Formats: sequence, C-alpha cells, structure tokens
Amino acid sequence: MAKVTVLGGCGAVGSVAVRTLVGHPAFSDVVIADYNSEKAEHMAAELGNGTTAAFFDAYDPKSISKVIQGSDVVLNCVGPFYSTVKPILEVVLEAGINYVDVCDDVDVTLEILDWDDRAKEKGVKALIGMGSSPGVTNILARLAADSLLDRVDEIDIFHTHGGEAVEGEGVIEHRFHCMSIDIPMFLDGKLQHVKYFEEDGIALRERFTFPQVGETLLYPYPHPEQITIPKYIPLKHVTNKGSVLPEPYYNLIRDICALGLQDKEPVNVKGQSIRPYDFSIAYIIRERDRILKETNFGAQRGCVTVIAKGEKDGGYMEYRFHMASTSQALGEGTGIPAAMGAIAMQQGMVRKTGVMPPEACIDATEFINLLPEIMKADESSQKEGAFEGFLVEQIDGEGNISTIDL
Repeated sequence: MAKVTVLGGCGAVGSVAVRTLVGHPAFSDVVIADYNSEKAEHMAAELGNGTTAAFFDAYDPKSISKVIQGSDVVLNCVGPFYSTVKPILEVVLEAGINYVDVCDDVDVTLEILDWDDRAKEKGVKALIGMGSSPGVTNILARLAADSLLDRVDEIDIFHTHGGEAVEGEGVIEHRFHCMSIDIPMFLDGKLQHVKYFEEDGIALRERFTFPQVGETLLYPYPHPEQITIPKYIPLKHVTNKGSVLPEPYYNLIRDICALGLQDKEPVNVKGQSIRPYDFSIAYIIRERDRILKETNFGAQRGCVTVIAKGEKDGGYMEYRFHMASTSQALGEGTGIPAAMGAIAMQQGMVRKTGVMPPEACIDATEFINLLPEIMKADESSQKEGAFEGFLVEQIDGEGNISTIDL
C-alpha cells in the first residue's frame, strides 16, 4: 500500500490534488500537510478513506522531515515556489523520497535543475513543474514532437484564468514576482530575456481568443517552458504569455507593480512603519471583490492553449491544444495535473532518476491515457465537468481547420 503526502494540501491547488488522489487506487494513504492544521483536520474528516492531517512549516527542515516520513511520493503544492521549493526539496532528497511539484517560477527552476546529480546519487525521481503551465503544456509539446509533427519549429503557450472563490497573498505576490524579473523567451533559436515593463516586453504583448473564455490581452510570463522545452525538443521558438481575468483586475496589479508598490522595504507614514507591499496586497484583495461584482464576472473559468507549428509530410502543419473550462480555474487546472503527476510517479511512468521537467521523463501518450482513469476517480470528489472543453485543432498550410481526437 502506498502513501502520498501533499504539502500545502489545504490550498486552492493542493486541496484539488488531495481530492483527486483520494479517489484513485494508486495510494491507500493520503496525508494533508498544511500550516493550517485545523483546516487540514476538517478536510481529512470530511474525506475519510485513508486521509489524515498533519501540521508542517515549509521553512522548517525538521517539520518537513517529520511530515514526509514513510511517504512513497511527496507532492509539493506550497507557493510561492521561489522561496519554498528549495528548503522542501533539500529535505526530500536527503530522505530519498520521490517528489512532484507544480513550481512555475523560472528562476528557482534553474537552480533546482542543477540538483540533478544530487537526486541521481540518492536514487530519487523528482518531477518538477507538473501543473498546467508548466506541466500539461510541456507534455503536449512532447506529444506534438513525438507523434503529430515530423519537425517542430515553434511552441507558443497562452493561458488565462480568473474568478476563483478566494485569491490569497501568495498568488498576488507571485504575480508581482513575474512582473519584476527578467522573462525568458526562446526566439530565433536563442534564449533571450525581456523585461515586462520595457519596450522588448511590451512588444510581445498580444490579444488571443480562447474557446469558452473569449479574447484577452496576454503578457510575457516567466514560466520554465521557454528554458526547458528547447533542452529536450529541437526547435527554434518557445514563448509563454498569460493574464488573469477580468482584465481590469489584472491591470490593477500591473499598475501597482509598475509604481513600485510591491516593495517590502518599510516606509514611515505618519509615525508608523508600513511596507508598501502589505498595503498593496490588502488593497488588491479588496478591489478584486469590487471588480468581480462590477463586471458581473460570474463563475470561475480559464483556458490554456498550446500551439505547435512545424512540418508534416513535407508541408506546414499547426496543432492547437485548448484546455478550457467555464466552471473551473486555477485550482482544478493545476491541482488535477499535479495529482496525475503523483499517480504517474507511483505507477512507474517516470523511469529515470534526477530532477526533471515533464517533457524529459514522461511519455506523452501514457500520460494522456491516464485521463479517463483520473476523470473516473474524480467523479466522487470533483465538480462535474473536470477537463471540460479539451479541444485539439489541426490547421494546414492553406488555413483549413479540422478538429481531431487524440
């Protein structure tokens, strides 16, 4: 019987992963590990079926070590990853336990990829970035390269989501981080870096129409795919662009960051020491509720699109993979693939040791074949409509569009 420990199991992403794992036979024991131990206990009591709760602190190595003891797989859903993933993975490697995370911060991804030899020495399989983007996006790029195109030239990744019931500080802080660091883009066969607020970053903004979600303005995003995909798939171009819905809400975060109000250095305001960051977080959370009401936004929704362009049978061919939902967003879109990554790990689909992104170690066809299994397991624990709106379009050199089944 196998045991999986989900770190951050009460969060928007972790809770979905937990519910998906509880409904699947790969694991008999699911541990919900969270700083909010009371919430974890309530969730475990609700789910039952071999589910237990445990306290842990992502920044305390002793706490991490204690909570992961006896695990076959550790699934890390604790953000922001640029500050949490290294202390957690350090302990997991030392313990010799297989590991999966949904890390989408490109800077720390580069750092932990350098731990590949350490993981191999410990015999550990560490699958990193196994969410939506990165994660499913990488696997779809691999599928296009291995099964659909004779040659891949370009991969473009677009994503948007919004309307989740709750949006916490960690999510907003992550957006500040994404807008503040150099953003990698693989262009003309070379890795380049652009800045979000400067001319090179502004030039890459574009509007895209997502099925079921609609048109939105997308911005350069510093996700890891632009760095990892070219390492494992020969091609000339990889970009990643995204946004958050509704647009006025995303614009608010963008403008606050542009003013430097994400700064954590305290300033003196009428005799009180206040961090601009703390004010900004509180203000954004308050304004989000107002904007959602004023725009009549409705239910949460989101979409991820992967566009693969290249050659097939001597001519141009393009595939567009759309994963759209009008009932789900960040939690489901990231949490379900994360659970699938843990299941794939336990079922032996990750065959190499080391620290690896999905396209380096998962067979795309095997992973996609997991979908019916996961959706069946999900029936008792998820809202109806999981993975709704999965659409694959084929576009030839003359612009003819056809829908295909994988």
